[in-house]
Amino acid sequence: MTTPAISVESLWKSFRLYHERNRYLKAAMLRGRRARYEEFWALRDVAFQVPHGETVGIIGSNGSGKTTLLKCLTGIYTPERGRVQIDGNIAALLELGAGFHAELSGTENIYLNGSILGMSKKEIDAKFDSIVEFAGLEQFIDTPVKNFSSGMVVRLGFSIATHVEPEVLLIDEILAVGDQAFQRKSTEKIEQFRREGRTILVVSHSLGLVQQLCNTVVWLEKGNVKRIGPAAEVIAEYTGGTYGNFAQEESSTRKRWGTGDAQLVQVGFAGEAGERIDSLTTGGPLRIDFELNAHLRVESPVLHVRLETTNGEVVWATSTQRGTATLRVLQGPATASLHLPTLPLAEGTYYLTVILTDSTGTTEYDHCQHWAKLHVTGSSPFDGGVVALPSTWSLARQKS
Repeated sequence: MTTPAISVESLWKSFRLYHERNRYLKAAMLRGRRARYEEFWALRDVAFQVPHGETVGIIGSNGSGKTTLLKCLTGIYTPERGRVQIDGNIAALLELGAGFHAELSGTENIYLNGSILGMSKKEIDAKFDSIVEFAGLEQFIDTPVKNFSSGMVVRLGFSIATHVEPEVLLIDEILAVGDQAFQRKSTEKIEQFRREGRTILVVSHSLGLVQQLCNTVVWLEKGNVKRIGPAAEVIAEYTGGTYGNFAQEESSTRKRWGTGDAQLVQVGFAGEAGERIDSLTTGGPLRIDFELNAHLRVESPVLHVRLETTNGEVVWATSTQRGTATLRVLQGPATASLHLPTLPLAEGTYYLTVILTDSTGTTEYDHCQHWAKLHVTGSSPFDGGVVALPSTWSLARQKS
């Protein structure tokens, strides 16, 4: 029987929640007892296995025990009961940059942090240029880390940790660090590890990313394992079913990416009477309905909408920044509707792209490209272009 890369057997972990504190020995002696507390079980009888070469996701709401589980796997926490076994050398991407010294330069911190993670000086020398290039810090690498932005620190921490090249990699909510370019590099690096057959355990609220990376998902709820199964099925149950159904629908042009902090759950077209439609007569009214959800508190999200031709040409675009009914905070489910009194498009097929971003537009929570299809009929077959404009001809012969 093959030994699994990660084996968790009946794991229990508790913490003390103090209702009062004996700050000094004198206070304890006067009270004649210890400070009062209650036992809080962060993990309750958690059990699962991860075979070698598999990528498994851990999902759940805040406080469900995800990070506690990873810290038990890395040995940071000692469980009250149960057993953890890791087959292979392990690296954890938990708190990036936690071991950095603020007064030392980026170069010095690469050697310091690399040594902490188990790399020899010879290994760091061989990988130094690659670490700096991946982090995109060539210009600043000899600057003290105290002058780095928080984004630069986590990029350098991620770069060092991934260059350790472990057999088992634990990741906790760090794939959305940095700008969009670095997020893509981070995801590509994890994809590279997957192709190389490394075992990966991912904790993330970014459900789109979890479904993209993972074959199997473990759903934790209040310290208990609620379900273990195929990624699409577990995520569908976790989000109420719609996300998984959408993600599995076949479409040659559909693409989806983003951090997953806020997501499009469903989008649909409605006609004049509110009925669901997928086709429209040129010039007719149209309503686009959106269902949204956020598992985290998202401040000032912006909903962007684009209508595109089958060739990718943008016909029209708008966003909630133009309107007055903006969402100040998105936390949990929400709905939105976009009303078009008339849609003067020429006959053809058009795609709807929906994007959820932060207020600046730089961070994309959910980018759903070509997520819905609309067929427009009824315009003149002799007209061209994408806009159906009412027009009449007047012809006359000139008398010679």
